Amino acid sequence: MDSDALRVFQNELICCICMNYFIDPVTIDCGHSFCRPCLCLCSEEGRAPMHCPMCRKISEKPNFNTNVALKKLASLARQTRPQNINNSDNICVLHEETKELFCEADKRLICGPCSESPEHAAHSHIPIGWAAEECREKLINEMDYLWKINQETRNNLNQETRTFHSLKDYVSLRKRIITIHYQKMHIFLHEEEQLHLQALEREAKELFQQLQDSQVRMTQHLEGMKDMYRELWEACHMPDVELLQDVRNVSARTDLAQMQKPQPVNPELTSWRITGVLDMLNNFRVDNALSTEMIPCYISLSEDVRYVTFGDDHLSAPTGPQGIDSFAVWGEQAFTSHRHYWEVDVTLSSNWILGVCRDSRTADATIVIDSDERFFLISSKTSNHYSLSTNSPPLIQYVQRPLGRVGVFLDYDNGSVSFFDVSKGSLIYVFPPSSFSSPLRPFFCFGCT
Repeated sequence: MDSDALRVFQNELICCICMNYFIDPVTIDCGHSFCRPCLCLCSEEGRAPMHCPMCRKISEKPNFNTNVALKKLASLARQTRPQNINNSDNICVLHEETKELFCEADKRLICGPCSESPEHAAHSHIPIGWAAEECREKLINEMDYLWKINQETRNNLNQETRTFHSLKDYVSLRKRIITIHYQKMHIFLHEEEQLHLQALEREAKELFQQLQDSQVRMTQHLEGMKDMYRELWEACHMPDVELLQDVRNVSARTDLAQMQKPQPVNPELTSWRITGVLDMLNNFRVDNALSTEMIPCYISLSEDVRYVTFGDDHLSAPTGPQGIDSFAVWGEQAFTSHRHYWEVDVTLSSNWILGVCRDSRTADATIVIDSDERFFLISSKTSNHYSLSTNSPPLIQYVQRPLGRVGVFLDYDNGSVSFFDVSKGSLIYVFPPSSFSSPLRPFFCFGCT
């Protein structure tokens, strides 16, 4: 191959972004090829859809496989380029010969005679070009690792932002339901109501600040990851000698990045005691509201706990990793008027569903909880994380999960269903007023885990 043809061939192995030989090359949908790190750094954090840096065509694919053939050719081109190894630092003081080998055991550059000396004879030695390519491969792996941390942190940041807005809406809603509840009580509770709202405001402000601080930390961490990623990218293009001399610092940098990765905030509001509320509710207490007959069933929670399906056997309910063997207990009687209050002990289960529902059962005993006239408080545990939510509509409850007895208050005539933490004497949630059209029966379902 003449020099002009060789030059043209070598130019085809150069990334048009960094103007160096390809590092971990990928070929995108339009057919153009780039270094994967270059593509990541210039494509808005690798999010789809992505525009080709050359032709600006859109590529919907978020990830691309390495072009193995192009990678091998670029590696060979790098190894055949002239090496800057003739400076005084690369001349062996003992033998006065150029250091052209890399000792894998000592991580040092050595000359030919040194490789045959007793000190290095038992070690493995490879040419500098080969050693540099192996080092680049390790750097690419470290860069992939950093990029995964980057993407994970970005996902956490997005989740944190959604949580912030969700919590803000929830706090506004909680203010309204607390105000409505206090309006039903005697005038002497007005001062306690104001103190309660003020405490909620202060606590919410602190949680908002924690979430904002967490967002700042995650944003800063993302920037740090990008800078570190860029440093490793730049290290890939170092001359072989400089690259090998700096190889020991690579793992330490990525380990530090992992240790400093910020964790998401789990916001939780305090449930404040409402004076006299349990005494008032006990005026409408129903003894033995639930039957003693436990019906085996199967409960399946969706990942976001928005939907819950259960049936009387494993065949009537969907299966999945979050399925929980459970027992269902129905009320002894259905209610069609007046006010009724009862309590249920949830101490022995982390996964349970409590409330009232229409006095009917489907032919296959399968019920989807997000349907009409089913008012449930749902507790679930996933990977040591406890979640409290309600249905109709699905809503996460940012309050402490009850650990003892939970009170249920049904005001049929006014279309209201409320839940209380008995040990604290506090309100958990009040469903928005509605008009009941069917008999409502108490219901309790608890998991065995």
